[in-house]
Amino acid sequence: MRVRVDAIVVRMHKQLILVPSFLDQPRPKLESLAQPDWQVIAPALPEGELQARLSVIHEQLAQAVAGAIKQNKRPVAVVGDCCAAIGMLAGLQRASLNPTLVWLDAHGDFNTWETTPSGFLGGMPLAMITGRGEQTMPQAVGLRTLPDAQVIFSDGRDLDPGEVAAFAASRVTVVKDVRDLLSTNLGDRPIYVHFDADIVNADEIPAMNYPARGGPSAAEVGDALAHLATTGHVAAISMTAWETELDADGASERVTMGLFKTLVGERG
Repeated sequence: MRVRVDAIVVRMHKQLILVPSFLDQPRPKLESLAQPDWQVIAPALPEGELQARLSVIHEQLAQAVAGAIKQNKRPVAVVGDCCAAIGMLAGLQRASLNPTLVWLDAHGDFNTWETTPSGFLGGMPLAMITGRGEQTMPQAVGLRTLPDAQVIFSDGRDLDPGEVAAFAASRVTVVKDVRDLLSTNLGDRPIYVHFDADIVNADEIPAMNYPARGGPSAAEVGDALAHLATTGHVAAISMTAWETELDADGASERVTMGLFKTLVGERG
């Protein structure tokens, strides 16, 4: 099967990638996911500022993504935090892909240093990708700003006040109910899907550092992911995983990896 995207033919063979860290902190239990054909991005990090340390990870991830596309493979990554999307997108751009970004997350990740109530860097990557706030990490990997009009965001049920205002003033397509993705115009660009597992109701995936009250069921999210998979335009995927240290019975892993397989196109 082949899909024509931006004058590049992407064969739907996948390259699985694992980034087993939460920001700059290793998550060794995630490494158990990796099979021999996976690429594991776990470089030794220099001393210094968090953003510089993260940029080492993002650079290796960007290289892996660009390399996969150039080998006619689709990069499919499990990552520990949403900042990894900066490296993913930079890699796609290096391979001459200019995608629509579908960002699925209970949180906005749309804060800047001026709007964040917590100072949490992991709440800023979507803002950075669209040119808002500090650009240290995007610039470190040569990421070009993605226009708002190429971003579709759902469901964002747990937004900070500054994020609410920023989304309202933006040209980002905001789809509050993930089920409405089934009828959303996705355009004709290749699609990069970034999926944070915390979009699922925490009753089903409880092993989360920042659970958000309410939200869609795993079945509802699965329907949306299956729809994205069947468009034939998904050129890259990243999924932010559950918190392995909180998943004593493995339930969160089972549900999350089931959804991941759905998005990759391996459903049932």
